[in-house]
Amino acid sequence: MRINKQARREARGLFRACQAGGRLNEQRVRSAVALVLERKPRGCFALLHCFLRLVQIELDRRTAHVESAAALGEDLRAGIQSNLDRIYGAGLTTNFTAKPSLIAGVRIRLGSDVYDGSIQRRLKDLHDSFQL
Repeated sequence: MRINKQARREARGLFRACQAGGRLNEQRVRSAVALVLERKPRGCFALLHCFLRLVQIELDRRTAHVESAAALGEDLRAGIQSNLDRIYGAGLTTNFTAKPSLIAGVRIRLGSDVYDGSIQRRLKDLHDSFQL
């Protein structure tokens, strides 16, 4: 689907209007989408497509995915959460999952940032270094 410049510009304006205090407001997003669907302006599907993409990017920036080889205790979870809040600001949503294939260590993905301290990654790096 080709999205024209006008739809992108309107989607960015709609996205800015849905922010309150620098954060995306879910109620405003719902109201904006309902209003666009009610009025059905020309190119509304391109506008909504671009707007949805902007909302998804913002949600990814505010959601941390923490994977560990075993389930983490509450003290470790709180420590990771406080460090992420210190670095990225308060209001993050953090999902903790156990992934035994990591062998040991932790992998944190937040938006496009990835912090990988797992044994699985180190073994892969070692394997790659032998293959010249």
